[in-house]
Amino acid sequence: MEQFILFATPIVKTISILILIVAYLVWLERKVAAKMQSRIGPYLVGKPHGWLQPLADALKLMLKDDSKPKNSDSLLFNFGPIWIMVVSLASFALLPFYFNNQMINTDLSLMLFIAISSLVIVGIFVAGWSSNNKFALISVLRMVAQIISYEIPLVISLLVPCILIGSLNFQEIINYQDGSWIVFYPIIGQISFILFFISALAEGNRVPFDLSEAESELVSGYTTEYSGIKFALFYLAEYVHLFGISVLASIIFFGGPNGPIFNSNILIVIKSLIFFTIILFVRWSFFRIRIDQLLKLNWNKLIPISFLVLLATCLIKFYLDVKL
Repeated sequence: MEQFILFATPIVKTISILILIVAYLVWLERKVAAKMQSRIGPYLVGKPHGWLQPLADALKLMLKDDSKPKNSDSLLFNFGPIWIMVVSLASFALLPFYFNNQMINTDLSLMLFIAISSLVIVGIFVAGWSSNNKFALISVLRMVAQIISYEIPLVISLLVPCILIGSLNFQEIINYQDGSWIVFYPIIGQISFILFFISALAEGNRVPFDLSEAESELVSGYTTEYSGIKFALFYLAEYVHLFGISVLASIIFFGGPNGPIFNSNILIVIKSLIFFTIILFVRWSFFRIRIDQLLKLNWNKLIPISFLVLLATCLIKFYLDVKL
């Protein structure tokens, strides 16, 4: 029993803190959107500024009826949101999030994180396929093409810092950036971060790449037939995944807990929130692009550039091996 408690305690702590942070990330997005559009945003529930709005939203979604479309696959329909939520939370076991060390510390931490995160697409495909809805099916086909395509420049942009550092372990990546951050590495650091940022927007289904919804075309995308707590799981998992990407960016490119004045694990969260806020500003500043433009940008621009940067990084590492 004692061993079970020791095993379960960090898991329960991580999930509890994550759900709390993600709930207020939704609140933050609504406040930022309201500010950019000269509106008030959440305000009345928990005055001032609507601090209790996330709790009200959660209660509303839990009390809603749980409907199921006719002739849908019940097993897969119920399995989709659970799979996405579990996978999104599981990836945080590899991130040195607020503990001194992550729960799983291996030499291939980054690759394992990418492998687990990429499993989200399975739940998305299952949800869209099982809904027996043409809008959900078109949405999931778009989403699969989008995520699989943008996985390539995303992974390559993450491999560039790892080649410079010589490790895929998060702790070693953090220790390497004690004096300076990877994003300040001349030219290569900035290009790889830009590639990562654009690919992360597409991976997270954010404007201008949120083609799985495209409200005027596909209603609510692959979640069209979902309601109540199942829809809440999709909504929560999307923000958990996006926050995980933000934490990853803070560790790989911005030194994680390493700061200009002091070092602290709280800096990981602060940097992640800043990165997330930048994503929000991008969302409310640009128009959605077309699916053909999305794929052309990736295959004609991002992938060739990412391979050139990877080649240049290998040459620099082999011939110069310049440390930050």
